[in-house]
Amino acid sequence: MRTLEVSVVTPGGPVLEESFEMVVCKAETGEIGILPGHIPLVSPLQISAVRLKKGNDTKYLAISGGFMEVQPEKVTILAQSAETASDIDVQRANQAKERAERRLQAKQDNIDKTRAELALKRAINRLDVGK
Repeated sequence: MRTLEVSVVTPGGPVLEESFEMVVCKAETGEIGILPGHIPLVSPLQISAVRLKKGNDTKYLAISGGFMEVQPEKVTILAQSAETASDIDVQRANQAKERAERRLQAKQDNIDKTRAELALKRAINRLDVGK
């Protein structure tokens, strides 16, 4: 079976460099599946899980948005942060979720609502991938 070289890079360095048969990401316009031979594409990504499929195995990554560049035989994901399911500290993600929910419920004028909503989305995404 043909594969794609997948590279996931953050400002801290590479997170993943491996071959997969299919990559599924959530772009700003909706979910997109990439197979070998896909046309070149650049797309912004949402805070979401990336599914990487090889045979009967599926690997998940939690990303905090970013960009995806697709070439016929290579996919590069540039993300602010990316974590494999095994690297996620579920307890820490739960604490971040609770903190963001408290900030949003406080309804104080000095709270940056957009920032708190993004923090909540990142925490929920990490929890979904970590479980």
